[in-house]
Amino acid sequence: MTTPAPAPAAAPASRAMAVPPAPSAEAAAYFAARLAFHTDVADVHAALAAGAGDFVVVDSRSTEAWDQGHVPGAVHLPTAQIPRLARQFLDPAVPVVVHCWGPGCDGATRAALALARLGYRVKEMLGGIEYWIREGYAVETADGTRQLPPDPLTAPLGADDCGC
Repeated sequence: MTTPAPAPAAAPASRAMAVPPAPSAEAAAYFAARLAFHTDVADVHAALAAGAGDFVVVDSRSTEAWDQGHVPGAVHLPTAQIPRLARQFLDPAVPVVVHCWGPGCDGATRAALALARLGYRVKEMLGGIEYWIREGYAVETADGTRQLPPDPLTAPLGADDCGC
């Protein structure tokens, strides 16, 4: 009598799937919630260019950073001053899109938390001013308007949007 050959071992999970994806219903809830808390520079720029008045952009950086360049039409409200000055500069009925330097900075998250604690509806603009500039959008500076060409690693060349 011969012994049957052992069944082939299952291939180990790839590092990408070492933790399996969440069930689709949980994933849908997570991603819907994420979109309720975040927006991106391309969507903000498109909305502002179309004349959207359903939100206000808040730049939570320092005055020195603001002078280096900021989103045209944004409100300058440094994070530390939000508890004291938010009601002076922001209408509580108008949602806020807040940003700071970029993806390596938690400044916008801290500002969004401060605004939410004051009762504002708020989203964080992913990428911050860094990606606003890298995607080729104009900024206002202490010396006037400045616009750099889009970085081909972050924005499609020759297209108005990325198609997503």
